[in-house]
Amino acid sequence: MALIVVADDEFLLAAMLADILEDEGHETTLASHGQEALERIRTRRPALLITDFMMPIMTGLELAQAIKADQEISDIPIILVSGAQGDIARQHGDLFAEVLDKPYRHADLIAAVERLLPG
Repeated sequence: MALIVVADDEFLLAAMLADILEDEGHETTLASHGQEALERIRTRRPALLITDFMMPIMTGLELAQAIKADQEISDIPIILVSGAQGDIARQHGDLFAEVLDKPYRHADLIAAVERLLPG
């Protein structure tokens, strides 16, 4: 189905999320921080990005700003999943298509993914 980049510095959470998405038929690639995610996105354009907020090197907010500033990738929808920074992300509705607070229900995440994927 779709390629989805998952950016989260907590490897186990990222791997669990990748498993959930792959069970739904999607292909995933993982990044441990925003800069790595941006490099992966520029190398192989995904249909969607799911990112954490707090990450080293480049936060989820900085990653979203970099994506939206690049015309070649600015239309990629971004889901932010965050423990404590969801309210900050909601103040940037121009950057994030969806904001889910941790812990989130897997069904809510899958529903958000399906809403945002093209076709």
